[in-house]
Amino acid sequence: MRNLFTAYRVLAFVVGVLLALLAVGMVLKYGLTDGTELQVFGDGLTATVALIHGWLYIVYVVVAFLLSQRAGWSLQFLLLMLLAGLVPFLIFWVEHRVVVRMRAEHAELR
Repeated sequence: MRNLFTAYRVLAFVVGVLLALLAVGMVLKYGLTDGTELQVFGDGLTATVALIHGWLYIVYVVVAFLLSQRAGWSLQFLLLMLLAGLVPFLIFWVEHRVVVRMRAEHAELR
């Protein structure tokens, strides 16, 4: 359980950072005048980060599912965990809730 918990925490952080970068890239790409230096940078950033985030999000989904199954959590909590990987910055709050819950339910993780 400890390895799965650690994997979840690392993936949540990485997916969260990538999603925040993707949000910044989208603002640059779509919020600025076409052809400007920052708009072009945003276009490249968005393409690169979206690809990496997408693949890592798939791994995150699998790890979140396995963790929720082993912990015996509800489908609603799992759906919140999964949604967190798609809404910028939500994942950091959800990861904190997961940590608090895991440590409360599993003494060996304290």
